[in-house]
Amino acid sequence: MSTPEPSPPRLSLGTLSSLGSSLRPAIDPRAVAVGIVHLGLGAFHRAHQAIFTEDAMLATGELSWGICGASERSSAAVDRLRPQDGLYTVAARDANDEALRVVGALREQLFALGNPTELRQRLSDPTVHVATVTVTEKGYRHDPASGHLNLEDPEVAADLAGRPPRTVVFQLVAGLRARFAEGAGPIAIVSCDNLPGNGVLLHRLVSEAAEHLPPPEATALLDWMAANVTFPSTLVDRIVPATTAADVAHISARLGLHDAAPVVTEPFSQWVIEDAFRASRPAWDTAGALITRDVVPYETMKLRLLNASHSAIAYLGGLAGCATVAEALDNSDLADYAKRLMDEDASPTLRVPDGFDLAAYKASILARLANPALTHSLAQIAADGSQKLPVRLLATARDALAGGTDFRWVALAVAGWMRYMTVRQADDASPIVPDDPLAGAVSHAAAGADNPRSLVARLLGIEEIFGPDLRESAAFSQMLVGDVDHLAADGALRTIAMALHGR
Repeated sequence: MSTPEPSPPRLSLGTLSSLGSSLRPAIDPRAVAVGIVHLGLGAFHRAHQAIFTEDAMLATGELSWGICGASERSSAAVDRLRPQDGLYTVAARDANDEALRVVGALREQLFALGNPTELRQRLSDPTVHVATVTVTEKGYRHDPASGHLNLEDPEVAADLAGRPPRTVVFQLVAGLRARFAEGAGPIAIVSCDNLPGNGVLLHRLVSEAAEHLPPPEATALLDWMAANVTFPSTLVDRIVPATTAADVAHISARLGLHDAAPVVTEPFSQWVIEDAFRASRPAWDTAGALITRDVVPYETMKLRLLNASHSAIAYLGGLAGCATVAEALDNSDLADYAKRLMDEDASPTLRVPDGFDLAAYKASILARLANPALTHSLAQIAADGSQKLPVRLLATARDALAGGTDFRWVALAVAGWMRYMTVRQADDASPIVPDDPLAGAVSHAAAGADNPRSLVARLLGIEEIFGPDLRESAAFSQMLVGDVDHLAADGALRTIAMALHGR
């Protein structure tokens, strides 16, 4: 009986020397001290902010910006990374190439829910000057319609009741309370999630949570925050699909070491950061980030062009039976639809910075979305639609209605979401089961609808998503009714073809 081949050794500081110099981290991980706490230790952070931070340390020689990454929802990422001393591989892929690099900027890993004291201590450490956040839209536990903390959220209510905090906003408040008490000095809290005015929003939510402290402490903490804590807004952009078992096997084979925590991404990466820091920060601009006084035009372009196209393709492509973005965009009508969504609906609502080549940017988006080397699941993009629609699609619809411009393609995307959330796939064998914090509210509303008009009316009544204004817009409602009707009768692809070609 043959003996099975031993698996390759695990990627770690002890095995790093076996890699070629082009694969090893750009900086020596052993020499790096922690200066950043990151909340939300997912693939996106490790493919984006961690790369910018490592490259900034290389460019300047300042090795005090290592990252302590806190995993929020489960310990899985920590369990994979700790045996590897925080090392992991980034695989940047396009149709022609795959570039690998091992990253060493992530120097500590902790599970926030299992170690609230350790997280609080790290946030109050005087050597930490920056906290970054990537917890997705729903991680902010806010009401998207009002922009305020959702006090009816059970997790928010439990944190308000005094348990060790489990939501990001209250974890930040706990860290700031300790930082204030210990005189640890200024800190910047940098939101890196796809939300308009993400820094403004996070500042508001943290302040609202702090206001629930006993009055004397609340006043003192808020006064200290006003002088010592900033919340820069940012735009982040890099496509990072979920890593598969096949990716792990392939990357480990290329390394000759087993990496249980690689991330796969595209070559493109963008980070625009508001220049609002009282404490020191990494020289991210030396690594290609844009530091600017006004992030809003950049974030609006990204949300209404790239993210809107992503969501539209997720729902309409998902209804058509496609599994990935690249597969959906291989259909010429879906690709043309995405282009017209950007050109005809979104572009007229944008404030484009001087000198910015909007046409080239939109062309790059289509090329990136069609990248066949990325198996970006439509189901992954479709998740949490109730949180994404308001900023990716509905904001464009509102501006179009106010300005008298087109919103034909936006309406079709929203109708796609309505259909996606309320029907089974064509074969009726594998139901679409959306991951969404408002899935129950959507199901309840849809249960009483027996035709497209009533379905649209009932779903528009979910104020957390649509607010009162879109519910009352006859033009918006009428367009949705027609699109939902066509999607039900003709399917997604024929509906798109009729809209594009009039047949």
